[in-house]
This record gives sequence, C-alpha cells and structure tokens, in this order.
Amino acid sequence: MLKIENLTKTFGNHQALDHISTTFPENKTTVIVGPSGSGKSTLLRSLNFLEKPESGHYHFDDLDIDLSKPVSSSTILNIRRQTEMVFQGYNLFPHLSVIKNVMEGPIYVLHKDRATAKKEAAELLAKVGLAEKADVYPAQLSGGQAQRVAIARSLAMHPEYIFLDEPTSALDPELELEVLKVLLQIAKEKQSMIIVTHNLAFAKQVADKIIFVEDGKILFDGSEPDFFGTNNQRILDFISAMTFSDLEE
Repeated sequence: MLKIENLTKTFGNHQALDHISTTFPENKTTVIVGPSGSGKSTLLRSLNFLEKPESGHYHFDDLDIDLSKPVSSSTILNIRRQTEMVFQGYNLFPHLSVIKNVMEGPIYVLHKDRATAKKEAAELLAKVGLAEKADVYPAQLSGGQAQRVAIARSLAMHPEYIFLDEPTSALDPELELEVLKVLLQIAKEKQSMIIVTHNLAFAKQVADKIIFVEDGKILFDGSEPDFFGTNNQRILDFISAMTFSDLEE
C-alpha cells in the first residue's frame, strides 16, 4: 500500500505540491491528469524520491516516513527496489542489446543467475511484442519499441508499483497506440501502476482511479466513471480542452 499525507514541495517561490494527500491502491491503475505545470510529474517523482518533498508523510507497506526529516539513502534504496520508473525518454543503455537491457537489473540488483534472467527477459519481450528484437540495439528501435523495452525492463524487476511519467508524449499516434495496448494488458494483469498522461481516451480505458491536479492541489480523487461523469465545471472544461470536443470549424 502506498499512501501520502500533506505532501508539500516548493521550487523557489513556486508551490509545486500543496498539502497533497491520497492513496494509491494496490493491484490497480491510478492515472494522474491535469494541465501543464499543475504538479503531476512532481507528484509522481516524489513517490520515487527523485524529488524530495519538504514535509508530509510517506507510507509504503510498513514504512512511515516523516518527510520533514532527512530520509536515509538506505530507505530510499529500499523503496526504489520495490518500485520502477518509466520515463518519456526510455533511458535504455545504448551499448547493450535489447535483451541485455532487460536482464541488467535482475542480474545486478536482484542477483539472479544469467540463465534465469535471460529466460525471463525473453518472456517479457514476447509479452510486449518484441521477441524478434532481442538482439538488436536501442538505436535500431522506433520510439514505441524503445518504450516497450523500457516497460519490459521495469517488469523484470517484479516491482510492487510501476510509475510512468507521460510514457507516450514523445510518440506519434501509431507508436503511442503500440505502447498503450501493452499498458492496458499489464493493467488487466493487476500490476499496480501510477501513470501521468495527457491522453484522456487512454485514461478512460485503463484507470481504476483518477487524480486531477491543478496548482499543486488535488481537485478530484475518485473513480474513472465519476471523473468522466462529473458536474464539476473546471473538470468539464479540462476534458473538453483535452478532447477538442468544443472545437468548431
């Protein structure tokens, strides 16, 4: 279970997170949406301690971390061993083949033997539709293929949660669809995921829970049907803008 209470984070005079509290259910997909600069990515990065909030409480399984105090590197490492982050930019090792990219973490972090790691990596590449790309290098992949390798690499670590920060924002629509289909399948398998996305059609299909963030505050925290069925005018305006439903010729 992952839960945060009263998270605050500032950058200079800008309040990026303003006393944010929420729970991210296990075996569910939580989608974070909101306008640009609202604090979505800061919130996600704070869950993996890529950003360090100034105050609040962070609960992960049996951990209760007071963020107003220094957090030890061992505590952060423990959390990162149970979570995985997938970025917009893939972050694959360019000098390693696709299958070795997926094998690297299990061998050097989880201390699996090479044969086991290779077998699991091959299975994961098949899962994301890239079995035939095992021996090529990242430079030979399309953006969508590279992002699917990044997802396979995160799954290889058997994390409790996978965090995805706008995983398809750099892709054209066809390549985006490749990645979104993979994520939908992973969601159906009950992998806990927290996804920041601009794609509301995808959010509607994949989300068990939606969090709407604006100006560092949570304005909505609830189910997908309640979000898209809301009477809240601010959210209705946001949905209209993101889906171009008010666009006139």
